Amino acid sequence: MRAPKVAASAQEAVRDVADGATLAVGGFGLCGIPQEAIAALRELGVGDLTVVSNNCGVDDFGLGILLENRQIRKMVSSYVGENKVFERQLLSGELEVELVPQGTLAERLRAGGAGIPAFFTPAGVGTPVADGKETREFDGTTYLMERAIVADVAIVRAWKGDRLGNLVYRKTARNFNPLAAMAGRVTIAEVEELVEVGELDGDAIHTPGVFVQRIFQATGEEKRIERLTLAEATA
Repeated sequence: MRAPKVAASAQEAVRDVADGATLAVGGFGLCGIPQEAIAALRELGVGDLTVVSNNCGVDDFGLGILLENRQIRKMVSSYVGENKVFERQLLSGELEVELVPQGTLAERLRAGGAGIPAFFTPAGVGTPVADGKETREFDGTTYLMERAIVADVAIVRAWKGDRLGNLVYRKTARNFNPLAAMAGRVTIAEVEELVEVGELDGDAIHTPGVFVQRIFQATGEEKRIERLTLAEATA
């Protein structure tokens, strides 16, 4: 008997993502991105999306394929430097962009998952990031108020997950995936290995299943390197 959180495929997992939805998407660079859920969203054809993610993939991989298909209306990101489609759409006015300091973006997602509506940070004070936002002084230092992010749907990728939605990430994939998972009203997890309940070490779980509503076994994996840098050989 299949557990109620387990979806048979990426397509089934994202089936009811609606036009105009706000998505929180895990991953860091091309590491730990929910590539099969992203591909399923492209196939679904859902549009007018607001996507909250540290970055936007590259031209033909990750979130870049949704950009290329003009399914994203707005990006909320901290780094977008490796995507020429992103650059073209931004300069042409097709794409709305909100750039957020990386630590602030991480905390906005975490706060959303923790039920904290806003917080104060010194990052961005005195820069365009602060335009239109409340500032307040604490102990002689000026801080900027930032609102938490709660997404309609979060999509994340984990190394292992069980049928209750408990997730374990590996290394760099742990940067933004746990935060995105917390921030979704509905969180969809694709996992490299779906295991039975009790097979995961409870002390090793990074995202408790209470945050995850759907989980599916990834059917394959293509792990790309965003920018390959090699050191010169030494004698």
